[in-house]
Amino acid sequence: MQEYKLKRGFSPDIERIYEEVGKCFPVDIKRDGDKLSVSYGVIKELSVYMDGKKLVVDTDMDVSSVDDELILDTNKRFRDFLLLATGYTAKERRNQAKKAVSK
Repeated sequence: MQEYKLKRGFSPDIERIYEEVGKCFPVDIKRDGDKLSVSYGVIKELSVYMDGKKLVVDTDMDVSSVDDELILDTNKRFRDFLLLATGYTAKERRNQAKKAVSK
């Protein structure tokens, strides 16, 4: 499970997150209250919900897949989703994680 801060101006609204999941993963989105779940590519289950102003993401990967194209496509879609949902690039998210660990 990973928590991500949202960039200023990005609403912590689950409806907005639902739209971003739909843009990045062209599959049915399961909804259980305020928790969203999808399964796509090598991701067995991607669960997303808001905890205050933080986006909480839990992933369960299928590591038995050997198709590199599928792995790359899934990884790109996941990174694109995080960018759209949080407003931060992968590099910015990495720097925030390093900063949080050093505290």
